Amino acid sequence: MIKSFRDAKIFYRFFDRKSEVVNVYLHGWGCDHKSFLFCHKHNSQSSLFIDFPPFGESSKDIKDWTVFTYANMVMNLCNHLKIKKINLIGHSFGGRISIILAVLCKNEVNKVVLVDSAGLKPRRSLGYYFKIWAYKIRKMLGLDTSTFGSCDYLALSKGMKKIFNSIVTTHLDDFLPFIQAETLIVFGKNDKTTPLYMAKKMKRKIKASKLVVLENAGHFCYVDRRLEFLSVLRDFLKE
Repeated sequence: MIKSFRDAKIFYRFFDRKSEVVNVYLHGWGCDHKSFLFCHKHNSQSSLFIDFPPFGESSKDIKDWTVFTYANMVMNLCNHLKIKKINLIGHSFGGRISIILAVLCKNEVNKVVLVDSAGLKPRRSLGYYFKIWAYKIRKMLGLDTSTFGSCDYLALSKGMKKIFNSIVTTHLDDFLPFIQAETLIVFGKNDKTTPLYMAKKMKRKIKASKLVVLENAGHFCYVDRRLEFLSVLRDFLKE
């Protein structure tokens, strides 16, 4: 299905099983709704899957979006579908959106699952600051800077690079103490993108939370340890 929001068309799939609470799955950056689709077969609740622009089947060209625009988009779609109560399951970038919604829409949020979630201010090494310095020097001298940035960043259009920069520099650490919903934090032990120290900080800052660390799993722990993840998810949502 397609829903219009601002300057974009939003693709979604809604499996309505008439449950009181709907599981809303929010994928990571560069992925689409299909990455979480297997979860629908293993629960008895209604499920909503969304493609964040510019990924999947949603619009490829958006302008001046922020992480809060994405969050507003999710709630706009839930209101359109007349969904009143949700469980949020967010991976990486989808975790950012889940953190925001858990605070700003707390009356609608029943439970939260943060899977290798992004959103916290990272610890930076000296190497990182050296790269920033080198980028600024090259830019000041009018030299080529097109190879600077992460793989995710370099793969984007000029307009999306601006949006990406806005997202990754919006840190949500101060949101964590205001999350009231019961929260499950699931991280891969070997996650290099959002390291385990971030999960531990989330656990400390979110009062009603518990942390599950999946062994032999990286940033896509729900894929690396699919059966274990499904078991943990199902037990948490049934509690």
